[in-house]
Amino acid sequence: MPSVRRTPVLAVVLAALLLAGCGAEPPQTSAELGVNASASQDRVVAVKNEAAAALLPEKIRARGTLIVGAGFGSGNPPLGFIADDNKTPIGIEVDLAYLVAGALGLKPEIQVTSWENLFLGIDSAKYDAGFSNITVTEKRKQKYDFATYRKDDIAFEAKKGSSWKVSSGKDVAGKTIAVSSGTNQEKILVDWNEVNVEAGLPAATIRYFANQTDTYLALTSGRIDAYLGPNPSIAYHVKTSGQTETVGKFSGAGPTLQGLIAATTKKDDGLVKAYQAAINAVIADGSYAKVLARWNVSSEAVQRSEINPPGLPLTS
Repeated sequence: MPSVRRTPVLAVVLAALLLAGCGAEPPQTSAELGVNASASQDRVVAVKNEAAAALLPEKIRARGTLIVGAGFGSGNPPLGFIADDNKTPIGIEVDLAYLVAGALGLKPEIQVTSWENLFLGIDSAKYDAGFSNITVTEKRKQKYDFATYRKDDIAFEAKKGSSWKVSSGKDVAGKTIAVSSGTNQEKILVDWNEVNVEAGLPAATIRYFANQTDTYLALTSGRIDAYLGPNPSIAYHVKTSGQTETVGKFSGAGPTLQGLIAATTKKDDGLVKAYQAAINAVIADGSYAKVLARWNVSSEAVQRSEINPPGLPLTS
């Protein structure tokens, strides 16, 4: 996602509805959704786990902070977005980064950036970790180490009342689909296009937009047939907008493997074992489950963190 001006989620939703036309029901408020979009988050707190903290490199322990890259740009609620004070990063990924930092005895420093710059920051060691709905893929494993913390599902979102459903790749043939560049969703869509063309079916037209507002304006105006994105984001928008629905859901790692989201760090930098230990500590003490429940994503919980498990194949 490219970096653009950060906008609170409710303002984004309201703007999309107003520009898309009249006749829609007003969106639900954060309170009605059970979501706190204020800067006063009252986050779930993790207790320091000495065994996990001991796995950190000395320079990180001495610094006392965990610098986290959050590549959600203008905002991708409920995964990561900016609170109603226009400056405080909040969301599922931010809360989980806070938990892991707390278990390591560190103070989290969340730095919001674009999706593309997130990986550049990990490459250059500007960020100690990326917490930004990053899917484990075999290609990414060539450059990064992963400690998993959540299941990864993706979904197709279309206008409400659509009779079109997506149950396999052939169902997108000839459709116009929006997706974020550089994501595993994009790769899956590109792979489906290749298979469809080989089978004599028309390829889907892939569209890219600068931010979520533009994507949803295109969807409600009929310029695209669907948006393919992370399931938590789509489920959240379906509930808040009242104008769209989920028409298909899949694993983010393809049809034969459950996708996994992970804390991401530069390969062989000595941090991934500490992250795994911290994640397993917060799973064990119950704070992890509280965070997922807080954002209505308990179905994406994992029983334990894994280091570099099988990911989206290179030739999926």
